[in-house]
Amino acid sequence: MGSPGPTPSPELLEEYSQFFRLLSEPARLQLLCQLRHGPTDVASLISATGFSQSHISRQLGQLQRAGLVRCEREGARTIWQADGDLVDELCHLVQSRLKQRLEAQLQVVSAGPAR
Repeated sequence: MGSPGPTPSPELLEEYSQFFRLLSEPARLQLLCQLRHGPTDVASLISATGFSQSHISRQLGQLQRAGLVRCEREGARTIWQADGDLVDELCHLVQSRLKQRLEAQLQVVSAGPAR
């Protein structure tokens, strides 16, 4: 593992905080997970999530401003997709960390009470 580097400035820490706040909303995470399966339109996202069109549009707008999703017009439809590499890396990182925590908890439970 490399050196952590210099401590970020207060301004950069605020940017980090805003980014993590963006990812703390379950609806946005659900939309990102849906978009990891491939490009899709809002109607398909409504069907998959049960969210309203306005809610999805608002959440996608926030994700787009953060650079996590992008869209393209196909006639009358807008097709959304995750920014593959970044979203995949974030999801892999979180999944790996959660797996490590759960495995550690399982080892503690499997060991039983100390005597």
